[in-house]
Amino acid sequence: MSHHVYAFEPPERFVAGTVGAPGERTFFLQARGGGRLISVALEKVQVSLLAEKLEELLQEAHRRFGVDLAAETVAETADNEPLDTPLDEEFRVGTLGLQFDVDSATVVIEAIAVGEEEAEEPDEDDDDELVTADRDRLRVRLTPAATRAFIERAKRVVASGRPPCPLCGQPLDARGHLCPRHNGYRR
Repeated sequence: MSHHVYAFEPPERFVAGTVGAPGERTFFLQARGGGRLISVALEKVQVSLLAEKLEELLQEAHRRFGVDLAAETVAETADNEPLDTPLDEEFRVGTLGLQFDVDSATVVIEAIAVGEEEAEEPDEDDDDELVTADRDRLRVRLTPAATRAFIERAKRVVASGRPPCPLCGQPLDARGHLCPRHNGYRR
């Protein structure tokens, strides 16, 4: 079985977005460039963690390599537009990888398709590179400013869902929810 590497180095646009009503949303990463449009589905927690880890990566790059993290460039590159259409899911993301390329001062994000091996316990002899080598992947290379813009949008997308319960933090449905802080009584 062949695998595809969808590389955008750099993309014209790279964003996180959703489709659907809060509580029933599907999260996507979408890259556009060179006449191509690639959308991959992932979980809300993956989007949240990606934004968090990208922030940490940029801070470390600034600390170790003196990378400029000027905040004013984020406003210039902010992208508040909806996801591009047609929205065809290429694959579901299982693994996310991050890297800072010192030579080009860019951030490399790699989203790797979910595979059957992830359900199994990995052998200690297995190398992660070999396990994921035969899976589809989306690879984007972003400047620090574009990375900051992606982080800000990803945070807004994650926060725009259902409001959290003030007691337990779980999302509230329109019908309420069974709050563990109230011993299972509906709130």
